[in-house]
This record gives sequence, C-alpha cells and structure tokens, in this order.
Amino acid sequence: MSNKKKGIIFILSAAFWFSLMTVFIRMSGDLPTMQKSLFRNAVAAVTAWGIIFKTGTKVQFNKGQFRDLMCRSFFGTVGIVTNYYAVDHMNIADANMLNKLSPFFAIIASAIILKEKASKTEFAAVIAAFIGALFVIKPGFQVNNFPAVVGVIGGLTAGIAYTFVRKLGQTGLPGPIIVMFFSMFSTISVLPFFIAQYEPMSSRQLALLLMAGLCAAGGQLSITKAYTYAPARDLSVFDYSQIVFASIWGFLFFSQLPDIWSFIGYVIIIGAAVTKFTVQKRAVQN
Repeated sequence: MSNKKKGIIFILSAAFWFSLMTVFIRMSGDLPTMQKSLFRNAVAAVTAWGIIFKTGTKVQFNKGQFRDLMCRSFFGTVGIVTNYYAVDHMNIADANMLNKLSPFFAIIASAIILKEKASKTEFAAVIAAFIGALFVIKPGFQVNNFPAVVGVIGGLTAGIAYTFVRKLGQTGLPGPIIVMFFSMFSTISVLPFFIAQYEPMSSRQLALLLMAGLCAAGGQLSITKAYTYAPARDLSVFDYSQIVFASIWGFLFFSQLPDIWSFIGYVIIIGAAVTKFTVQKRAVQN
C-alpha cells in the first residue's frame, strides 16, 4: 500500500474519532473549557506513554526536533481550547466545519515552513474555503458570532500544528512521542486554569470526559500517522468526512440541523476540497 493510501486511511480514522470526541465534550455539560481540555490531554498523554512503553520506543529527540515539538504543542493547545469553546457554544457540525479549515491553513503553513509549494488551484481552494466559512460564521456585530470567530482561530492554529507534525514525521520521530510531548505540554499549560476554574463533576460527567480523552487519543495518533505519510494537499478532501460524522451525531444526540446558510458554507468548503483533489489527481495521471 502506498504512503498516500495509508495517509487517507489514517485521516478517515482521525475524522471518526475526533467527531465522536466532540459529542462527549458537548454531552459533558456546562463545565469550564479548560477543565474539559485537561481531561482530553491527560488521557491522550497516558495513552501515548502506554504505547511507548509497550513498543519499547526510546524517548529521545534532537535540538531541532525539540523546537518543532514546542511549536506543534503550542499551536495544537490553542487549537484544542478554541475548538472546545466553539463546540460548547455552536451547532457541533458548524464547529467541526470551522475546525476543518485547518487543511487549507496547513497548505499555506506548509508553503512557508516546509517549502512545499502550493499550486494556483490550491490557493484558489483556500480562498473558496474562506468564502464558505463566512456563510457558516454569518459575520456581523452580534455577540453570538464570537464562538464562530474562535472556531476559525482553532482551524488556523490546528493547520499550523499539523504542518509541524508533518515536519517532525519527516525527521523520523515516532508518532507516539509527538503525541506524548504535545499532550503533556497541553496538560501542563491548562493546569493553572483548571485549578482556578474547577467545578465539581458528577460521575457521568467524569466518564464522558474520559471517553472524550480516549477518542482524542485515537484521533491524535491517527492524524499524526496521516500527516507522516502524506502532505496536507493529498489529505484535505478526506478530512472533511468529519463533518459528515459530526452532522450525524448532532442530529442523533442533540437534534441539531444546520441552517441554510451553514449548509451553503459546507457545500462551498467541501466543494473546494473535492475540486482541488480532482485537479491534482488529473495532473498526476497526465
């Protein structure tokens, strides 16, 4: 199996686990965002450590890898917190769609950081994605637009983080080490906010947050593998399967249906991704 096909399989796996994670986060109720983030990161860290010990992987990295790990962890942490905030304050399909701007941001970041040149088609797709996002955000001066803006920031920072994931993967650093470092960084980063804002939880809420953490670990390991095998430009169209999963969960568990403007935005963003993928495939075949 080619690296590209492996990347596609892992990106589909990541989409499933991350979409399910948002369901558990939403179902956990009105808890502080940082409290939810800490459980997500701590469970992922424990899972990654378990894999490292089981496989006997040596935890070592050089100075350059450490710098990239810090960048990946910082932008990834911001991406998690902003995404969780959006999930708690928006239709979960809308929040997932805004987070799925990350592949387009990854294209831009990859051109700057990895020197992976983007074509005119890819840049056109980025512009179309932003237009689609405007339909989801429905910009204006209403206070309820704030979660959507936060969601876009989450997509931006996630895209930058995934670029550093690919860079680290190209250096041969094992995926579990990348996930472990990121999860521990995120846990420590949100810990002060967790302590300051802590709210007592029921056993049900605790169970839901632990499930969210396990799903996040599955998604994080999958997406790390995906970007190790293939660049963002080859994976973006398949990453949008998360929106399908999120829409199904939103309807089944929360009776949520996107409004007409959000639906138009979905069509534009997914259409941009499909068009970009189709053009690339034809170029390779020719």
